[in-house]
Amino acid sequence: MKRNKEINFILGCIMVGIVICILLIGIFYTPYDPDQMDGLAKNMAPNLKHLFGTDNFGRDILSRVMAGSKITFLVAIFTVAIGAGIGTLVGAITGFYGGVLDEIIMRLNDALASFPSILLALVIVSVVDIGRFNLIFALGIVFIPSFARVIRSEFITLKEMDFVKNAKLMGASDFRIMFIHILPNTRKILRTSIMIGFNNAILAEAGMSYLGLGVQPPLSSLGRMLSEAQPYLFNAPWYALAPGFMIVFTVLGFSMLSDG
Repeated sequence: MKRNKEINFILGCIMVGIVICILLIGIFYTPYDPDQMDGLAKNMAPNLKHLFGTDNFGRDILSRVMAGSKITFLVAIFTVAIGAGIGTLVGAITGFYGGVLDEIIMRLNDALASFPSILLALVIVSVVDIGRFNLIFALGIVFIPSFARVIRSEFITLKEMDFVKNAKLMGASDFRIMFIHILPNTRKILRTSIMIGFNNAILAEAGMSYLGLGVQPPLSSLGRMLSEAQPYLFNAPWYALAPGFMIVFTVLGFSMLSDG
């Protein structure tokens, strides 16, 4: 069992490292302008000039995958930041104080968690309008309940530990006990939750953009590219292969890393 986790961790590090390298290279260099159209190179199969082929506008798919990955990852990062930040605060307060406050907040939390995440995000986006910033806002709200529940359970356990009781006897404030003494001891479960949340955020962005409710043209994202590639699955399968592989490779890498 331990050996398997070590292998998963090593493979996860390698895969995540490759993804990060692609992202860093994409920030400074792409083989072509991701939005450059070439009417003479529409739906061109992979070749030495265009390694992943071209799309229906003659745009280089490799360049668009590199550019789209940045958008997808930024959406995922900010989504997890909102969900983890607010969720951790909610979980810490409810887990530490308990009582009526815990009951009220956690029932609201359960109400949010009872909706399928994509369905709830669809409702929020339909109210506030489409676009990547509204998508981040919607997915951030959707991710709050899962982080709140995890942190709450950790706080309920840790607040009964001797080091917390000693801190109370020494006159430490509730704020100091919560965020200086208890919160650092949740880092292991929080780190794993963030990785899982990042995976879910990538898939959620891909799903929402695929439905046309996320990233909008002329910007590209992995989900947006999959949506644009759908009509050409039989005529130009390479159009969907590259962004699809990037999503699977990234999610699998982070999953193996979190498991390890």
